[in-house]
Amino acid sequence: MKRFIAFCLVLLCFLPMLAACHEKKAGKAFKLPDGLDPDRQYEISFWAKNDTNINQVNVYKQAIEDFQTYYPNIKVNLKLYSDYTQIYRDVITNISTQTTPNVCITYPDHIATYKTGDNVIAPLDDLIHDPKYGLGGSEVRFDGPSQDEMISRFLNECYIDGVCYAVPFMRSSEMCYVNKDYVEKLGYTLPDVLTWDFVFEVSEAAMAKNEDGTFKVNGQKVMIPFIYKSTDNMMISMLKQLDAPYSTAKGDIELFNEETRKILLEISEHAATGSFSTFKISSYPGNFLNCGQCIFAIDSTAGSTWMGSQAPLLDVHKEEVVEFETAIRLIPQFDPDHPKMISQGPSICIFNKPDSEEVLASWLFTQYLLTNKVQIGYSMTEGYIPVTLKAQQSAEYLDYLSRAGEDNKTYYSVKIDATKLFVDHIEDTFVTPVFNGSTSVREAAGQMIEEVTKSRRRKETVDDNYIDNLYIKMTQMYHLDQYGKLDMGPLPSPAVAILVALGTVWILIGGFFTFRIIKKYRKAKQPSGKDRTTG
Repeated sequence: MKRFIAFCLVLLCFLPMLAACHEKKAGKAFKLPDGLDPDRQYEISFWAKNDTNINQVNVYKQAIEDFQTYYPNIKVNLKLYSDYTQIYRDVITNISTQTTPNVCITYPDHIATYKTGDNVIAPLDDLIHDPKYGLGGSEVRFDGPSQDEMISRFLNECYIDGVCYAVPFMRSSEMCYVNKDYVEKLGYTLPDVLTWDFVFEVSEAAMAKNEDGTFKVNGQKVMIPFIYKSTDNMMISMLKQLDAPYSTAKGDIELFNEETRKILLEISEHAATGSFSTFKISSYPGNFLNCGQCIFAIDSTAGSTWMGSQAPLLDVHKEEVVEFETAIRLIPQFDPDHPKMISQGPSICIFNKPDSEEVLASWLFTQYLLTNKVQIGYSMTEGYIPVTLKAQQSAEYLDYLSRAGEDNKTYYSVKIDATKLFVDHIEDTFVTPVFNGSTSVREAAGQMIEEVTKSRRRKETVDDNYIDNLYIKMTQMYHLDQYGKLDMGPLPSPAVAILVALGTVWILIGGFFTFRIIKKYRKAKQPSGKDRTTG
């Protein structure tokens, strides 16, 4: 028995070591090096997204070429993606194989997931503030922005849990692109700020038909008056405008509330008449708008070059395009005196590597993407705005904004008008909390609008019972029960193993001592041999 007790005690000592064998090895935290070796060749990878716009590709390629005139010993390899979701998936896959890129254009929601690994993302606070290699640093060879020249509102969007894990690259918001001619034909005057009630009312009026089945407003057999490109943003924006809960910075999920229910029931009514639809259900809103089959098309400012009769980028044949006056407005509001719209757009993160000089090389290239030439050049390709005051206040950029309508390419009026409206309302923008799981909450928010819209198009009933079941469905579909304050999720398997083993050992030890006590007690109760003999 003494040997058994000794074995149990030894096992207790070794359990933490045994569990550690199953734990993930911690990555090496980034430490800023003294500098770069001028005699060494560095090679970094840069993953970026373009909107099938060759002008954006050219901006990237020119940026790399220009950067290498300043740092000829840093080679940059560009890999292009058609959408951010694919970048996100590839990064997640490559984290497990330790083959992440060096520099990546992505979104803060995605970065929140990347950083759950051990030191996968390099924190940028020390790099940003470093006097030699930080923003505006003395050893930086090109004219980049200082920290004071970054738009603080955009830079603050890149902080997660109080740490900066990215810098903004471009920013966009959403705008409503309106067929003003059709609004007036229906007997309405387009207000300076749209409300949801106005948009829904006009959309319902546009459903009136002629005796031959064509729509009165356009004389065609197709009319979807109101199409929203991103239903994620639609739900999030409506909740924000109502000051309704959505989620918290701590990761608490508050999406499934009564305001959400009211929004879904309202949208379902307009989906039932056919006056409202979504990009996923019907197709790109700009195509319907340009063909005279939509009145209110909501999309990003970055999509402005696809909007309007004279749009330089079209997905439809020229002969299908209908001439009309395109008006630009903020997205619909509940309170037009206090508008709120989402701030979105890509940021740049840097992945941690064992070689700190490689990370520094990545940071220098990242800074170059913030120079005026890149910022202004990229913003001119679409309706993005630069993320630095240095670029926004430059003579070149102000000249660009002043030349709206000079042509239908670089100076396309719809693009520049949408950009200027965004610049005027930067202070009215907001962002959603970022945490591991925030991407899933965002997707669930949009999917609920998709679900009620599809259901009403199928003549299904959407009521309170439907919404209750939809909340359950979304929770399961996006695994939202893994997040939030009410459910912290299962313990990691190493922790479970330790607890089980500890419990087993203590039960065995307790059982052993209980057995010894009972045995000793029974022995004390037994009569002695002398008592058992007869006289």
